[in-house]
Amino acid sequence: MRLVVRFMKPYWALCAVTTVLLLVDVVGALVIPTFAAELLNESATSASFKKMTITAVGMGVAALISGMCAVAGGWCCSQLTSRVGKDMRMALYRKSMDLSIYDFRNFGTASITTRTINDVVNIQMAMTNVLCMLMPVPIIFIIALTLSFRLDVTLSLWLLVAIAFVCVVALFIMRSAAPLFRKLQKLLDRIGAVLLENLTGVRVIRAFNKESHERRRMDGTFVDYADTSIKANRLFANLDGLSYFGMNAFIVVVYFLAGGRISAGNFQIGDITAIVEYAIMALFYLMMAQMVIITLPRALECCERVRLVLDHSPQIADPEPGAAVDMSGRGPLPDGEVLAFRDVTFRFADAQEDTLRHVSFSCKTGQTTAIIGGTGSGKSTIAMLALRFHDANWGEVTLDGVDVRKMTQHDLRRRVSYVQQQAWLFSGTIADNLRYGDRDASDERLNHAIDVAQAREFVDSLPQGLESRVAQGGTNFSGGQKQRLAIVDGCLSGKELLIFDEPTSGLDYAHMLEVSRLLRELAKQGLCVVVITHDGEFLRESGAQTAEWVPKERHQ
Repeated sequence: MRLVVRFMKPYWALCAVTTVLLLVDVVGALVIPTFAAELLNESATSASFKKMTITAVGMGVAALISGMCAVAGGWCCSQLTSRVGKDMRMALYRKSMDLSIYDFRNFGTASITTRTINDVVNIQMAMTNVLCMLMPVPIIFIIALTLSFRLDVTLSLWLLVAIAFVCVVALFIMRSAAPLFRKLQKLLDRIGAVLLENLTGVRVIRAFNKESHERRRMDGTFVDYADTSIKANRLFANLDGLSYFGMNAFIVVVYFLAGGRISAGNFQIGDITAIVEYAIMALFYLMMAQMVIITLPRALECCERVRLVLDHSPQIADPEPGAAVDMSGRGPLPDGEVLAFRDVTFRFADAQEDTLRHVSFSCKTGQTTAIIGGTGSGKSTIAMLALRFHDANWGEVTLDGVDVRKMTQHDLRRRVSYVQQQAWLFSGTIADNLRYGDRDASDERLNHAIDVAQAREFVDSLPQGLESRVAQGGTNFSGGQKQRLAIVDGCLSGKELLIFDEPTSGLDYAHMLEVSRLLRELAKQGLCVVVITHDGEFLRESGAQTAEWVPKERHQ
């Protein structure tokens, strides 16, 4: 609950107004039966028309005030929960952007998605239910029992018995429901993970004719969730049935005991109506409160899942405020050095061996530096360290002579452009994607980058040119087409260090030659170019020099 309180603090005034409005609504709803009973009693005793009119007007005013407060309170409650939900999602999104690749792997992409969408929805619903259904319960009990005891002590004691019965039933069911809701949230994560795997890997599934296998796996997750949901719904049904039994039993007792007293002239028909309505309102809100309380374990589990993400310390973090090196005005070193690895050793947190061991090399302006090696040799890890997606376990990675760990990630990445092996395009237009690195790039610069990247023929062949729509992930383009567009984006960024990870992936021989000429052109422009590849012919054509390092003795 501390999580909810944290996000409600900016809206304390709105929360206070909502609370007052909802409480006035409840008080007004309890006053109405009192006026109704008085009106019935006045009718039975032949009271004056004026007196009955005054009572009826008072009843109407109470109903009007109660209704207006209910509408206003509901609107304010909706505003409050919506704003809190928005802030939670924004906080989760910002936090997810700070997580390292290793953090993402630990949490799971599907799980973070579920926490951001589904878990926050559950928290919002719980907030609404607590404010509208749970919070008024103590007030209702106090007022309803006070008014009821004022009319008849015996019947009020029976009302207490009915309330106690419903509370005991709710307590028993709550203890059974809590683990079920925790299980439901974990099953939602599992469904999300399996569904994401099936949707993203649909081509592989079809290629290996595994549709039936994946269908059984998906059906298994759905069945587990459905079975658990049935158990939870059964508890709700039991609670409803037993609560209604308690309410109806009380009403029977009231009518039975009150009948004799009316005959004896010790009780009025309006009093019976008032006590029954007090009881119905008290027990109704109690039943609603029970439903809320039963679902609270699910909301609390969601709060805990959200808190774990928000309170997680990112593996990669900026220096303390004021400790970061000011990178304004800095540029390559006098000898042209931009990027340097100095005795760098790196091992993934869940690995048994070093991925890189004592690596040292430098990259300078006007040069194309090649990182070569076979699959799994760690060459792509060099790009991850240069971008500070990971931190070196030993040694240092420097940019413009400054350790990347001593500058902010913003300062680092506004100087580095990265074209990854598996190009990713965002939904929108081609122009939007090409300007992703520099939103203010002019049409002239954009067209120049397209020409330099040898992508003009491809772009012009599209019916709408640069305004052609791009599907999520660029699935409506081939791998080679996406790669060329990613290269254009990298060239357009105007950053001092360009890193290309397997830039010829998905390209034919002719386009490979074009990319190699592009790299030579970029180097001639005075940029520092790093290319990660295993293509020897591409290296020869691009004129790249190979980064060499000699492993040293292992540090103790």
